[in-house]
Amino acid sequence: MSAEATNSVTPGPMPGAVSGPVTPTAPRRKARPRIDLRRLGRAALLGPAARGRLPDAIGHVVEAHRAHHPDADLEPLRHAYVLAESSHRGQMRKSGEPYITHPLAVTLILAELGAETTTLTASLLHDTVEDTDVTLDQVRDQFGEEVRYLVDGVTKLEKVDYGAAAEPETFRKMLVATGNDVRVMSIKLADRLHNMRTLGVMRPEKQERIAKVTRDVLIPLAERLGVQALKTELEDLVFAILHPEEYAHTRELIVRNAARTDDPLAEVADEVRGVLREADIQAEVLIRPRHFVSLHRVSRKRGRLRGSDFGRVLVLVNEDADCYGVLGELHTCMTPVVSEFKDFIAVPKFNLYQSLHTAVAREDGQVVEVLIRTHQMHKVAEAGVVALGNPYAPAPDDPADGERVDPTRPGWLSRLLDWQEAAPDPDHFWSTLREDLAQDREITVFRPDGGTIGLPEGATCVDAAYAQYGEDAHACIGARVNGRLATLSTVLKDGDTVQLLMGQDPASEPSREWLEHAHTPAARIAIQRWLAAHPAQAESQRNEARIDEDRSALRTADVPEPVAAPEQSAGRPATGHVLADLPGASVRLARCCTPVPPDEITGFTVRGGAVTVHRVECAVVARMKDGGRAEVGVRWGEAAECRVTLVAESFVRPHLLADLTEAMASEGAEIVSATVEPPTQQQVRHTYTVQLPDAGHLPALMRAMRDVAGVYDVGRAQSQPQPQNG
Repeated sequence: MSAEATNSVTPGPMPGAVSGPVTPTAPRRKARPRIDLRRLGRAALLGPAARGRLPDAIGHVVEAHRAHHPDADLEPLRHAYVLAESSHRGQMRKSGEPYITHPLAVTLILAELGAETTTLTASLLHDTVEDTDVTLDQVRDQFGEEVRYLVDGVTKLEKVDYGAAAEPETFRKMLVATGNDVRVMSIKLADRLHNMRTLGVMRPEKQERIAKVTRDVLIPLAERLGVQALKTELEDLVFAILHPEEYAHTRELIVRNAARTDDPLAEVADEVRGVLREADIQAEVLIRPRHFVSLHRVSRKRGRLRGSDFGRVLVLVNEDADCYGVLGELHTCMTPVVSEFKDFIAVPKFNLYQSLHTAVAREDGQVVEVLIRTHQMHKVAEAGVVALGNPYAPAPDDPADGERVDPTRPGWLSRLLDWQEAAPDPDHFWSTLREDLAQDREITVFRPDGGTIGLPEGATCVDAAYAQYGEDAHACIGARVNGRLATLSTVLKDGDTVQLLMGQDPASEPSREWLEHAHTPAARIAIQRWLAAHPAQAESQRNEARIDEDRSALRTADVPEPVAAPEQSAGRPATGHVLADLPGASVRLARCCTPVPPDEITGFTVRGGAVTVHRVECAVVARMKDGGRAEVGVRWGEAAECRVTLVAESFVRPHLLADLTEAMASEGAEIVSATVEPPTQQQVRHTYTVQLPDAGHLPALMRAMRDVAGVYDVGRAQSQPQPQNG
C-alpha cells in the first residue's frame, strides 16, 4: 500500500502507552526491545550489504522469523530487501522517514506472528509495483509466481483509472485474490496496522475516514481470518481516533487498576497453578489483560468494574486431552460458574479458534474468566491463518507438526466471492460488503443429505435457499426446519436441519416479499437482479401486494363466506339426494360445512319450513342444539351431484392459483366460488366451493390439489363458532 500515514513525531494516543504492570496488550512470547523505525530508516539508507550478508536493517525481521522457522532460507528476504530499498530510495514518508521503514515494519509484524518466508518476501515488496518502477513481471522473474501473485493482490488500483471507485474496486480485487490465497489479506492487515500506528500527522478528517474503513472492513476481515493479535490492536487504534473521550476514560480505568495493591486475577492464577501442580498437570498459567475495546464493552455491560474484569486467566497445556483435565480439576477444586462454560475445542469457531472457556467465582463474589487451550491452539488464536504457514504446500510427513487446516475457502469467504460477482456497481458492492462484514457470528445448518450450509447469524430459509441453489432458488416454495413445515421467513438457528422444497416450474418467480426476509447479500442481490430483469412481473407483484393490503383492511372473518351460488345450477340439483323425516319439506345442504356422502349428517328446520343439512361435527350444530332447536332426521339417498367447500393451505408462489384450478378441473370439479385470502408470512389460504358429479370423486380431487407444488394441506371447510351476544 502506498503508506500515506506517517511516523508522527508526536503520535496520537496509543493503546500500548499505558504504564504499570497491567497493560491492555497480550503478553508476548518473548520480550523484545521496542523497534526504532528511525534507526531502521537510517540503516536502510546505507544501502544493500555485500552479497551473502544480511543487511542490518532486517535484523529484527530475521530474529523474529528464526524464532518461528529456525531452518528458513533467508536469501529471499535479503534479495527482497535489496530490491525494495533500492526501488524506494529517495522516497520519504510524511514524517520525513525513509519510505523503506514502512515495508520493513509491515514485514516485522508478520514475522512476529509466524508468517513463512514467501509471505515476508512479498511483504517487503508489497509497495514496489504500486510506488516504483518495478513491474510484476520483474517480481515473478526474480521471486517466482507465488510472490508475484501476493504483491499483485495487495497493489491498489489507480485513481486515475477508477476515480471514486478505486477504493471499493481495490478491495474487490483484493478479496478475489484472497479467495485463491489468504496470505494476500494477511499482508493487507499488517499494512493497515502499521499505517494506523503511524496516523498521527494526518489531518483529523483523513484519520477519521481511514479509521472508519478499518472498523467496517479490515477489522471484521481480521476476525474472520482469526488474526486476533492484529484485530485487537486495530480495534484499539480505531477506538482512540473515533471515540477519544471514551478511550481516555478507559485508559484511566486501566491506569487506576494497575495501581491497586490487590490483584484478584493474580490471586486466582496462583490458585490455579497450585491446583494443577497437585494434579501433576504441566501447564503455563498467565494473566491475559483485556484490550481497550474489550474492557470498554465490559464496562458498558456491567457498569462499575471490579479487579477481575480487567483480564482473564489463560492456561496453556501441551495436549488436547490436558485441556479437559485442567477443566475437570478447576471445576472440582474451585467454584465454577457453569453458565459461562463453552467448548470451542469440540466445536471450533468458523475462524479456526479453539479453546475451552469457563469461569470461577471467588469468595468475595468476583468472577474470573479462564481460557484453557494448547500452545498450538494459542498460536492459531493469536495469528489465525498466518500461523498455518503456507496452507497450500503439501503437509509434512512429520505428525508432530500438527494437523494442517486448509483455509483456502472458508464458508464466509466463498459466500462473499459469490455475491460480489453479481454486485451491479462499486457503490453497491462497497455498501453491501460493509453490511455483510458487520454480521459478527456464523451458524451452520444441516441439509437432509448430511451436508452443511454456512450462514451468518439471523439468516432465514430464504438465505439458505440461495446459499444452496443460487438463482435456482427462485423456484423455492417452502421449507421444513427440523422436520416441520416452516415459512421461508423462518430465522434459522445453529444446528437446525433445513429441507428446502423446490417447485418444478422452470419459470418460477421470486416474491418481492422475500427481500424483507433475505439476510445475506447473495439472496438479496439475486432477488433484486430478477426483479430488475423482469419489470413487468415486478410491477404485477407490487399491484397484487396493494390489492392484498386493501383486502386485508376489509377482512372481518377468519374463514371468508364463499360467494353465494344459486341453489339450482342449469337444471341440475345442487345437493346430493337427501331424504328428510319431514314430508314435503325442501332440503338443502348447509354452506358452512357442505356435507357430501358418506358424511354423517343431521338437519334443522329454518324459516319457510326448509331443512338445512349439516355434518354432525359442524360448529353450527352445537350452537343450534344449545339454543334448543330440534333436530330433523336426514339420510343420504341415491348418489348424485354434490357441492363441497375445500380449503387449501399453501406457500406463496407465482402461478399457484392457475395450477390449482387446472388440477381441480382435471378431476371434473366445477368451481362455483373461490376466495383467496391475503398472504401472511409467505403462506396463503384458498377456499373453493366446487360442484362434483359424484361424492366419490372427492378423495381424488383432494389428492390432486395436494399434489400441486406449494400446497401442503387440503381439507374440508369448517365453520367457526361465533361468540354469543349478552
